[in-house]
Amino acid sequence: MDLKELTRLYDFSDRTVVITGGAGILGGEMACALVGCCANVAILDRAPELADRLMDRLEGGPGRAIVVYADVLKRDTLLQAEAVVKGEFGDHVDVLINAAGGNKPKATTSEELSFFDLPDKALRFVFDLNILGTFLSSQVFSRGMAKRGEGVILNISSMNAFRPLTRIPAYSAAKAGVSNFTQWLAVYMAQEYSPRIRVNAIAPGFFLTEQNRFLLTSPETGELTKRGRTIIEHTPMGRFGDPEDLLGTLLWLISPASSYVTGVVVPVDGGFSAFSGV
Repeated sequence: MDLKELTRLYDFSDRTVVITGGAGILGGEMACALVGCCANVAILDRAPELADRLMDRLEGGPGRAIVVYADVLKRDTLLQAEAVVKGEFGDHVDVLINAAGGNKPKATTSEELSFFDLPDKALRFVFDLNILGTFLSSQVFSRGMAKRGEGVILNISSMNAFRPLTRIPAYSAAKAGVSNFTQWLAVYMAQEYSPRIRVNAIAPGFFLTEQNRFLLTSPETGELTKRGRTIIEHTPMGRFGDPEDLLGTLLWLISPASSYVTGVVVPVDGGFSAFSGV
């Protein structure tokens, strides 16, 4: 394969990519990268105003981006968003990135809140956001892939799907479910519809986001908490991930360069999962 052919693998001209949770920290970085690779990108979010901070980068092209309201827990909003995307970019979606997800402080144990007192409502929200949201968006946006016999789905799992982390039982279990669902859907799509429909996932290690910042840094000083220091001590590369650190794996998994890869969950974690602590 010569350089021109290799470069063409990462040219997403005329391809439509939908990113749920696309206005978030990680989803937003993915959106900007894909616009830079000539893709048509639809940023779906229940708080679309969060994408305002990205507009200067998105409008710089060479691809195009739109921001569309959608709540991954409400099928009707996903169907409405699908209609908007097709009206703007054409009649099919080539890539779905399920980046919507997160934890909730009230679903997190602490000195003040034991496991036995975690409220049902908070637990249900975390499960629904991560599991049900991934199911519903996949149902809506991969139906066209099944009819066409081609497409890519990329889910966002988490390092705690490999190793359950203290204090976040609902989030750990939910992300383990996302990894399992990724494998299930990969097999289902390949066997029932087409082997050219691929389903994979990225499992980020520790990235500072709005969902976990309260656990890893002090709101008063910005310094690392005890938990944050422990994470760094157990990450061989000695730092939290930057959103840009996901882009190489992202581009590989949604491009023809990974055409024989489906049903995998790829850690991007600075070595955390490889370190035993000694």
